Amino acid sequence: MSFFQKLFGRETAATELPSLGVLEVDMHSHLLPGLDDGAETLEQSVEMLRELRRLGYRKLIMTPHIMGDFYRNTPEGVQSALAAMRQAATTAGLVDVTLECAAEYYLDESFLPRLERGEELLSFGGERRMVLVETSYINEPFNLPEIVFNLRAAGYQPVLAHPERYTYLYGRFEELMKIRELGVLLQVNLNSLIGYYSAGAKRVAEKLIDGGMVDLLGTDAHTMKHLDNIREKVLLNAYLTKALALPLLNNTL
Repeated sequence: MSFFQKLFGRETAATELPSLGVLEVDMHSHLLPGLDDGAETLEQSVEMLRELRRLGYRKLIMTPHIMGDFYRNTPEGVQSALAAMRQAATTAGLVDVTLECAAEYYLDESFLPRLERGEELLSFGGERRMVLVETSYINEPFNLPEIVFNLRAAGYQPVLAHPERYTYLYGRFEELMKIRELGVLLQVNLNSLIGYYSAGAKRVAEKLIDGGMVDLLGTDAHTMKHLDNIREKVLLNAYLTKALALPLLNNTL
Protein backbone atom coordinates (compact mmCIF):
# COMPACT_ATOMS: atom_id res chain seq x y z
CA MET A 1 0.00 0.00 0.00
CA SER A 2 1.39 3.43 -0.96
CA PHE A 3 2.03 6.24 1.52
CA PHE A 4 -0.91 8.18 0.07
CA GLN A 5 -3.22 5.22 0.58
CA LYS A 6 -2.03 4.78 4.17
CA LEU A 7 -2.50 8.48 4.78
CA PHE A 8 -6.05 8.59 3.49
CA GLY A 9 -7.18 5.19 4.76
CA ARG A 10 -8.21 2.15 2.75
CA GLU A 11 -7.71 2.09 -1.00
CA THR A 12 -10.66 3.87 -2.57
CA ALA A 13 -12.52 3.42 -5.78
CA ALA A 14 -12.06 6.11 -8.40
CA THR A 15 -15.50 7.54 -7.63
CA GLU A 16 -14.80 8.01 -3.92
CA LEU A 17 -13.31 11.09 -2.31
CA PRO A 18 -9.94 11.00 -0.56
CA SER A 19 -10.18 11.72 3.16
CA LEU A 20 -8.71 14.32 5.47
CA GLY A 21 -9.55 11.95 8.29
CA VAL A 22 -5.93 11.92 9.44
CA LEU A 23 -6.55 15.45 10.74
CA GLU A 24 -9.84 14.47 12.42
CA VAL A 25 -10.51 18.05 13.54
CA ASP A 26 -11.02 21.30 11.65
CA MET A 27 -10.43 24.18 14.04
CA HIS A 28 -11.14 27.15 11.78
CA SER A 29 -14.39 27.62 9.88
CA HIS A 30 -17.35 29.93 9.53
CA LEU A 31 -20.26 27.51 9.45
CA LEU A 32 -22.32 28.96 12.28
CA PRO A 33 -25.16 30.72 10.47
CA GLY A 34 -25.86 34.42 10.42
CA LEU A 35 -22.92 35.57 12.52
CA ASP A 36 -20.39 36.83 9.98
CA ASP A 37 -19.40 36.52 6.32
CA GLY A 38 -19.76 32.73 6.39
CA ALA A 39 -22.91 30.62 6.22
CA GLU A 40 -26.07 32.71 6.15
CA THR A 41 -28.65 30.02 6.92
CA LEU A 42 -28.85 26.71 8.76
CA GLU A 43 -29.43 25.01 5.42
CA GLN A 44 -26.09 26.30 4.16
CA SER A 45 -24.43 25.27 7.42
CA VAL A 46 -25.74 21.71 7.13
CA GLU A 47 -24.68 21.49 3.47
CA MET A 48 -21.15 22.50 4.41
CA LEU A 49 -21.15 20.17 7.40
CA ARG A 50 -22.13 17.28 5.16
CA GLU A 51 -19.22 18.05 2.82
CA LEU A 52 -16.72 18.35 5.67
CA ARG A 53 -17.87 14.96 6.90
CA ARG A 54 -17.29 13.50 3.42
CA LEU A 55 -13.79 14.97 3.49
CA GLY A 56 -13.09 12.95 6.63
CA TYR A 57 -13.55 15.38 9.50
CA ARG A 58 -15.20 14.07 12.65
CA LYS A 59 -15.01 17.23 14.76
CA LEU A 60 -15.52 20.86 13.84
CA ILE A 61 -14.51 23.79 16.02
CA MET A 62 -16.33 26.66 14.33
CA THR A 63 -14.85 30.14 14.72
CA PRO A 64 -17.01 33.13 13.77
CA HIS A 65 -15.32 36.50 13.51
CA ILE A 66 -15.35 38.82 16.50
CA MET A 67 -14.45 42.39 15.51
CA GLY A 68 -15.09 45.50 17.55
CA ASP A 69 -16.55 47.60 14.74
CA PHE A 70 -18.09 45.00 12.46
CA TYR A 71 -18.87 41.55 13.84
CA ARG A 72 -19.84 42.26 17.43
CA ASN A 73 -20.50 38.66 18.31
CA THR A 74 -20.72 37.64 21.96
CA PRO A 75 -20.05 34.27 23.59
CA GLU A 76 -23.78 33.99 24.30
CA GLY A 77 -24.73 34.62 20.67
CA VAL A 78 -22.12 32.19 19.37
CA GLN A 79 -23.28 29.49 21.80
CA SER A 80 -26.89 30.06 20.73
CA ALA A 81 -25.95 29.59 17.06
CA LEU A 82 -24.04 26.44 17.99
CA ALA A 83 -27.10 25.00 19.75
CA ALA A 84 -29.24 25.67 16.68
CA MET A 85 -26.69 24.04 14.40
CA ARG A 86 -26.39 20.97 16.62
CA GLN A 87 -30.15 20.53 16.43
CA ALA A 88 -30.14 20.95 12.65
CA ALA A 89 -27.29 18.43 12.32
CA THR A 90 -29.21 15.90 14.41
CA THR A 91 -32.31 16.40 12.27
CA ALA A 92 -30.19 15.85 9.16
CA GLY A 93 -28.76 12.62 10.59
CA LEU A 94 -25.22 14.01 10.89
CA VAL A 95 -24.71 12.70 14.39
CA ASP A 96 -21.17 11.34 14.03
CA VAL A 97 -19.51 14.77 13.82
CA THR A 98 -18.83 16.62 17.07
CA LEU A 99 -19.70 20.31 16.84
CA GLU A 100 -17.97 22.88 19.04
CA CYS A 101 -17.26 26.59 18.80
CA ALA A 102 -14.62 29.17 19.55
CA ALA A 103 -14.01 32.45 17.70
CA GLU A 104 -11.58 34.22 15.40
CA TYR A 105 -10.63 37.42 17.20
CA TYR A 106 -9.50 40.40 15.17
CA LEU A 107 -6.65 42.21 16.89
CA ASP A 108 -8.17 45.67 16.73
CA GLU A 109 -8.30 48.41 19.36
CA SER A 110 -11.07 46.59 21.25
CA PHE A 111 -9.16 43.35 21.83
CA LEU A 112 -6.58 44.35 24.44
CA PRO A 113 -9.14 46.19 26.64
CA ARG A 114 -11.34 43.07 26.49
CA LEU A 115 -8.40 41.03 27.72
CA GLU A 116 -7.49 43.57 30.40
CA ARG A 117 -11.07 43.55 31.71
CA GLY A 118 -10.75 39.81 32.21
CA GLU A 119 -13.52 38.91 29.76
CA GLU A 120 -13.57 35.19 29.06
CA LEU A 121 -12.50 34.48 25.49
CA LEU A 122 -13.95 31.71 23.37
CA SER A 123 -11.17 29.15 23.18
CA PHE A 124 -10.61 25.54 22.11
CA GLY A 125 -8.32 22.68 22.98
CA GLY A 126 -9.62 22.16 26.50
CA GLU A 127 -7.16 23.13 29.20
CA ARG A 128 -4.76 24.45 26.58
CA ARG A 129 -7.23 27.32 26.02
CA MET A 130 -6.17 28.08 22.47
CA VAL A 131 -7.41 31.39 21.08
CA LEU A 132 -7.52 32.00 17.33
CA VAL A 133 -6.48 35.54 16.36
CA GLU A 134 -6.01 37.45 13.13
CA THR A 135 -4.65 40.85 12.16
CA SER A 136 -5.16 43.24 9.29
CA TYR A 137 -3.91 41.75 6.03
CA ILE A 138 -1.99 44.87 5.09
CA ASN A 139 -1.19 46.81 8.28
CA GLU A 140 1.25 45.41 10.82
CA PRO A 141 -0.05 45.54 14.42
CA PHE A 142 2.31 47.68 16.48
CA ASN A 143 1.52 45.89 19.74
CA LEU A 144 1.52 42.21 18.74
CA PRO A 145 4.22 41.24 21.29
CA GLU A 146 2.21 42.96 24.05
CA ILE A 147 -0.98 41.15 23.03
CA VAL A 148 0.80 37.80 22.92
CA PHE A 149 2.35 38.41 26.34
CA ASN A 150 -1.02 39.35 27.86
CA LEU A 151 -2.76 36.38 26.29
CA ARG A 152 -0.20 33.99 27.65
CA ALA A 153 -0.23 35.70 31.07
CA ALA A 154 -4.01 35.18 31.16
CA GLY A 155 -3.52 31.47 30.53
CA TYR A 156 -4.32 31.39 26.82
CA GLN A 157 -2.36 29.84 23.97
CA PRO A 158 -2.45 32.25 20.99
CA VAL A 159 -2.93 30.76 17.52
CA LEU A 160 -2.31 33.03 14.53
CA ALA A 161 -4.79 32.32 11.76
CA HIS A 162 -3.45 32.07 8.19
CA PRO A 163 -0.07 33.80 8.68
CA GLU A 164 0.63 33.22 4.99
CA ARG A 165 -2.00 35.80 4.03
CA TYR A 166 -0.56 38.89 5.76
CA THR A 167 1.03 40.94 3.01
CA TYR A 168 2.98 43.08 5.50
CA LEU A 169 5.02 39.95 6.28
CA TYR A 170 5.86 39.13 2.66
CA GLY A 171 9.62 39.17 2.23
CA ARG A 172 10.04 39.17 6.03
CA PHE A 173 9.97 35.49 6.84
CA GLU A 174 12.22 36.08 9.85
CA GLU A 175 9.33 37.99 11.45
CA LEU A 176 7.15 34.87 11.26
CA MET A 177 9.94 32.96 12.95
CA LYS A 178 10.03 35.59 15.73
CA ILE A 179 6.25 35.40 16.17
CA ARG A 180 6.47 31.64 16.60
CA GLU A 181 9.37 32.07 19.03
CA LEU A 182 7.08 34.29 21.14
CA GLY A 183 4.98 31.17 21.72
CA VAL A 184 2.37 31.69 19.00
CA LEU A 185 1.11 28.64 17.10
CA LEU A 186 0.70 29.04 13.34
CA GLN A 187 -2.36 27.80 11.42
CA VAL A 188 -2.22 27.59 7.62
CA ASN A 189 -5.31 27.54 5.40
CA LEU A 190 -5.64 24.48 3.17
CA ASN A 191 -6.68 26.57 0.18
CA SER A 192 -3.46 28.59 0.43
CA LEU A 193 -1.67 25.51 -0.94
CA ILE A 194 -3.28 26.03 -4.35
CA GLY A 195 -2.86 29.81 -4.54
CA TYR A 196 -6.55 30.44 -3.90
CA TYR A 197 -5.90 33.70 -2.03
CA SER A 198 -2.78 34.82 -3.89
CA ALA A 199 0.51 33.57 -5.29
CA GLY A 200 2.25 35.25 -2.37
CA ALA A 201 0.15 33.37 0.19
CA LYS A 202 0.97 30.12 -1.61
CA ARG A 203 4.72 30.83 -1.47
CA VAL A 204 4.65 31.66 2.23
CA ALA A 205 2.52 28.59 3.04
CA GLU A 206 4.98 26.37 1.21
CA LYS A 207 7.94 27.97 3.00
CA LEU A 208 6.24 27.47 6.38
CA ILE A 209 5.65 23.80 5.56
CA ASP A 210 9.22 23.35 4.33
CA GLY A 211 10.46 24.91 7.57
CA GLY A 212 8.28 22.71 9.76
CA MET A 213 6.59 25.81 11.17
CA VAL A 214 2.96 24.80 10.71
CA ASP A 215 1.15 23.70 13.88
CA LEU A 216 -2.42 23.45 12.58
CA LEU A 217 -4.26 23.22 9.26
CA GLY A 218 -7.70 24.78 8.85
CA THR A 219 -10.28 24.97 6.11
CA ASP A 220 -11.33 28.56 6.97
CA ALA A 221 -14.47 27.54 5.10
CA HIS A 222 -16.96 30.35 4.55
CA THR A 223 -18.86 28.85 1.61
CA MET A 224 -19.17 25.63 -0.35
CA LYS A 225 -16.73 27.09 -2.89
CA HIS A 226 -13.95 26.78 -0.34
CA LEU A 227 -14.79 23.13 0.28
CA ASP A 228 -15.16 22.38 -3.43
CA ASN A 229 -11.61 23.68 -3.98
CA ILE A 230 -10.29 21.52 -1.16
CA ARG A 231 -11.95 18.42 -2.61
CA GLU A 232 -11.09 19.09 -6.25
CA LYS A 233 -7.63 20.65 -5.96
CA VAL A 234 -6.05 20.67 -2.49
CA LEU A 235 -6.34 16.91 -2.04
CA LEU A 236 -4.19 16.49 -5.16
CA ASN A 237 -1.54 18.99 -4.06
CA ALA A 238 1.92 17.69 -3.18
CA TYR A 239 2.33 20.18 -0.35
CA LEU A 240 -0.70 18.74 1.39
CA THR A 241 1.17 15.46 1.76
CA LYS A 242 4.20 17.34 3.11
CA ALA A 243 2.01 19.28 5.56
CA LEU A 244 0.25 16.17 6.82
CA ALA A 245 3.63 14.62 7.59
CA LEU A 246 4.32 17.39 10.14
CA PRO A 247 3.51 16.92 13.86
CA LEU A 248 0.22 18.80 13.52
CA LEU A 249 -2.02 19.34 16.54
CA ASN A 250 -5.43 18.99 14.86
CA ASN A 251 -6.09 15.45 16.00
CA THR A 252 -5.19 16.31 19.61
CA LEU A 253 -8.00 18.85 19.97
